[in-house]
Amino acid sequence: MRCALLQINSTVGDISGNAERITAAFQAAVRRGAQLCVTPELALTGYPPRDLLLYPAFVDAAERALADLAAQTGDCALVVGVVARNTSGVGRPLHNQAVFAHQGQVRARYAKRLLPTYDVFDEARYFEPGKAPCVVEHAGACLAITVCEDIWNDSGTALSYAVDPLAEHPPFDVLVNLSASPFTVGKQYLRERMLISIAGKYGVQALYVNCAGGNDDLVFDGRSLYATPRGIVGRAAAFAEDTLFVVCPVKADGVPKSEITRAQNASLLTEDDFTPKSEIMRALCTGLADYCAKTGHRSVVLGLSGGVDSALVAVIACEAVGHENVHALLMPSPWSSAHSLTDALSLSRNLGMATTTLPIEGAMKAYDAILAETFAGRMPDVTEENLQARIRGNLLMAYANKFGSLLLTTGNKSELSIGYCTLYGDMCGALAVIGDLYKTEVYRLCRWINARAGLVGQDGQLRGVGVIPENILVKPPSAELRPGQTDQDSLPPYDELDAILQHLLEERLSVADSVAAGHDQAVVDRVARLVRLSEFKRRQAAPVLKITRQAFGVGWRMPVACQYSL
Repeated sequence: MRCALLQINSTVGDISGNAERITAAFQAAVRRGAQLCVTPELALTGYPPRDLLLYPAFVDAAERALADLAAQTGDCALVVGVVARNTSGVGRPLHNQAVFAHQGQVRARYAKRLLPTYDVFDEARYFEPGKAPCVVEHAGACLAITVCEDIWNDSGTALSYAVDPLAEHPPFDVLVNLSASPFTVGKQYLRERMLISIAGKYGVQALYVNCAGGNDDLVFDGRSLYATPRGIVGRAAAFAEDTLFVVCPVKADGVPKSEITRAQNASLLTEDDFTPKSEIMRALCTGLADYCAKTGHRSVVLGLSGGVDSALVAVIACEAVGHENVHALLMPSPWSSAHSLTDALSLSRNLGMATTTLPIEGAMKAYDAILAETFAGRMPDVTEENLQARIRGNLLMAYANKFGSLLLTTGNKSELSIGYCTLYGDMCGALAVIGDLYKTEVYRLCRWINARAGLVGQDGQLRGVGVIPENILVKPPSAELRPGQTDQDSLPPYDELDAILQHLLEERLSVADSVAAGHDQAVVDRVARLVRLSEFKRRQAAPVLKITRQAFGVGWRMPVACQYSL
């Protein structure tokens, strides 16, 4: 059976556009002799549709589009991810379904059984879980159809749920799984190990179809798979639309046909074996590019300070949307060092992006004059420092408004964690590109970018000018809001801070656990307190591109009015 895994980049809510993409991929696969085509989960509506599902007209449009898709099928069957009404009259009104269409009609439906109630998408808010398995005969094979979490667990081994949906299926030859599995670092290894384990447990071939591209703060990395009990045989492209063709062996006279070999599918196996840094870079570029494309923005703007965070965001932006579509504002104050301006200009020349320099001293003096009587008798403090950040935020927003550009925030996860950022200042913007990267990870990714460009020798020394100027990577990080300021004046060293944050946020450890791991009690107490007190800022932050399981805004749901200490 010749199968085509249609790795689609759907846009949430664009039902007609998604149907066109599915149709084009399906027809191309048919021309190449496909007998079975499979899309990702909810490919017709885009994933996740969230509260669009509460609008009956949206569901109606999806059902009409499904009927049109089914009518196009002939000898080649199509398994497509859709939303459908629950006609039982019991439970929630909708199902997350995989529909099997063949010879112009819908022949079978499978409703997802294990609905996530956490993290990315609270499916139990909208969908009633299915109760019955779905096995269909097609092209001499017996197919068991499932959707995403129906085969997932976190151990990377065969299913261990109390109720195993696959165990209830009649005997089958091929497991088909429609998925919308967001990218996180290292997740592909878990997927592949899990799929091989399931194939081995049931003695079947497994087809896993994932979506690609970005939707809001989520990034989908594709990498659809064909697995056998002996390993991964086919793998689709990463972070891009693709169609993976495989030939599933079917049983004849009780003897399985030979599975396809790596030699026969060498072209399918040349996709880069991504390192974590290259995965992160591809994910962030994909997320930003699709965010712009799907929100209708053709250009982006950011503040370029001469520091490492804005430098990394600038590199990502130029790769994602093209340097000609990136504009940077340089906004020096009287406290800005000379190298901040020269480093920022050097980076912009390396990247070929346009800049505008807007000194803010005049605005600072205007605010001082306006507030002089109100603030009389009070010494300058963080209030005046925050005003500088808010002046810059206003200038950035003004540029974004005037030119229709998407404003990118440049804060990192360390800063968001402890509130080392200014509301309505440096937090202004529509998308937090590196908000799921700790400061130490920012430095490592910048070094990798220079190494990727061939600018770092085997001895680790920088060669040539560099994509990111060396001075940006070696100078002490500073917000430069007062003379001689550095981040470490008010924060622990980033190596220590990030290690503590890893304990408290990623590993869900307590303060006592972090202290037991070797960190100073007073430092850990202070970091934990800052994390708790800064929740109100994170509630007002731009969406963060998710690359870990514990991204703010997606995997983190803490109360603002809270007295519990981590």
